[in-house]
Amino acid sequence: MIREHQAAPQETPKANPSEPISLARIMVATDFSPTSDRALEYALSLARRHGSRVYLAHVITVDPMTAPELMDSSEEKQRLRAKTAFEDIAASGRVLGVPVEVLTENGSIWPTLEALVEKYEIELLIVGTHGVGAVQKVLIGSTAEQIFRKARVPVLTVGPRADEEPFYEMELKSILFATDFGPGVDREAAYAFFLAQEHRSRLTLLHVTHGRNPVGEREMEAIKEEMQELIPAGDLHCLPTFRVANGHPVEEILKASQEVRANLVIIGAKQRKGLAGHVPASTAYKIVCGARCPVLTIRS
Repeated sequence: MIREHQAAPQETPKANPSEPISLARIMVATDFSPTSDRALEYALSLARRHGSRVYLAHVITVDPMTAPELMDSSEEKQRLRAKTAFEDIAASGRVLGVPVEVLTENGSIWPTLEALVEKYEIELLIVGTHGVGAVQKVLIGSTAEQIFRKARVPVLTVGPRADEEPFYEMELKSILFATDFGPGVDREAAYAFFLAQEHRSRLTLLHVTHGRNPVGEREMEAIKEEMQELIPAGDLHCLPTFRVANGHPVEEILKASQEVRANLVIIGAKQRKGLAGHVPASTAYKIVCGARCPVLTIRS
């Protein structure tokens, strides 16, 4: 059961303590697969809209079991492959109108990307994910989830079911922000409203309750008031809509994203260290893999 409210025009929004938001420097992690190719399309589309510089990063990894005498040869082959792939991207004309810098580094994927994010002061990281089964996920992990669990910057993940193709310049007509009011909610809300304001989007705030029965009117009003406190001070160029659903968070978030025809879903992601990317069937991972649009995760 879903109940919906719109923000009352006469209510005065409250300010949220948050750092200024900018998307001037966007990094795309690529392995030159079709999935990474789609992630690049979203990055370029978003960059044209926000006037961003795009850093296209590829990490060369070598199997530690490779014989030492073959190590240099393997790295050189991968580096030449990356050079050719970058040249093909440049020659395709896809990067028209966007300043792009290519980066090729050796190392493990996440530590290397983390160092690049710090070095180039990246403000948004974009990755694609193939999605894997629960057993496979435990065995080999999910690189995408490891990234959005550990990255200090927001991560836009283009999942395997995302069927929305980006425009030449990104148009976010409808944004769904799902919140459990946990740690980091102010930062998550700041990004949701920033993007909704910049794109003049419809912004839906969703909270999913876990009880067996729908919430009563009193609890509904309390949730509504808590959502209204997330509205930033100043003039709004978007009209927030509030929804409260009862049920399984993953199912309700994916259902709502389809009902509001979301072009973007925004969720918080709890920080994990040693097990990041190896915990089976996490809520955030299921949403990323099941959403029919990109998902922006913001680490709590």
